[in-house]
Amino acid sequence: MLWIKIKRIVHAGFYSFWRNGFVSLSSILVMVVTLFVIGSTIFSGAILGSTLNQIKDKVDINVYFVTTAPEEEILSIKTSLEQLPEIAPPVVYVTREEVLADFKNRHQNDEFTLQALDELGENPLGATLNIKAKDPSQYESIVSFFGLKGSECSSLESKFSIIDKVNYCQNKDAIDRLTNIINSANRLGFILTIFLIVISILITFNTLRLVIYMSRDEISVMRLVGASTNYIRGPFFVAGAIYGFISAIITLILFYPITIWLGNTTENFFVGLNIFHYYTSNFGEIFLIIVCSGVAIGSISSFLATRKYLKV
Repeated sequence: MLWIKIKRIVHAGFYSFWRNGFVSLSSILVMVVTLFVIGSTIFSGAILGSTLNQIKDKVDINVYFVTTAPEEEILSIKTSLEQLPEIAPPVVYVTREEVLADFKNRHQNDEFTLQALDELGENPLGATLNIKAKDPSQYESIVSFFGLKGSECSSLESKFSIIDKVNYCQNKDAIDRLTNIINSANRLGFILTIFLIVISILITFNTLRLVIYMSRDEISVMRLVGASTNYIRGPFFVAGAIYGFISAIITLILFYPITIWLGNTTENFFVGLNIFHYYTSNFGEIFLIIVCSGVAIGSISSFLATRKYLKV
């Protein structure tokens, strides 16, 4: 008996969809716009995330060692750092010779500096460790490993005598600004997504309400013969899901040529992210998000429309 009811509800939902052809087309077009906005939000988030990751990758701190620091002690500190959960591997060890070679390369056009360096007769530069955190907000925790004193980062006294300085204080403002940007971007993205979903449901809700209004006489007859609330709502629920599914497929098809067209532009202007490559490599996930969003929005909108406006 239950299976028969389900088959009738599904059949009635498909019949309602085909019978109200023009209204169905209007509903699908509205939902395509809605899902297109949701999809665009996904792509915008990917671009923003890629940009922020590129910026985060350029933020680091360096530990400078005195020139007499034994290499085994430096490597011991490096090993200890790599065990910290906040560290993004690897911790890069740069020897004194590599530091000197890099310094000469950066000042290759400055003959006065190179001449002064030659007159010293020895390497005045110490080895360094380059450290990157998994998240910019974790740098202060990492620096505490060395012994940070002063709430304003006014002094850094290391518990390791072989350390000359750690440049966290010089980079602190940039790290703090980046942390605030990332946190604000994440909050804005979440709020915008929720806002778009609510607007999408409201738009689709008003469109599907017309379909239900056109069926008001049919619903009245179903009430008179004793049809249950769920049985009356069922066909509209199915029709809403159909609108959502078809709209999702159309939206996914539209994204294909658009992402091809925008691929090179995003790659050149947004730190190397080709939006077409992102679309194809993450198609399965995007497909599920768009299709599930379409079906959910259509179904929920139908449910709300029948409940609020028909007083079922």
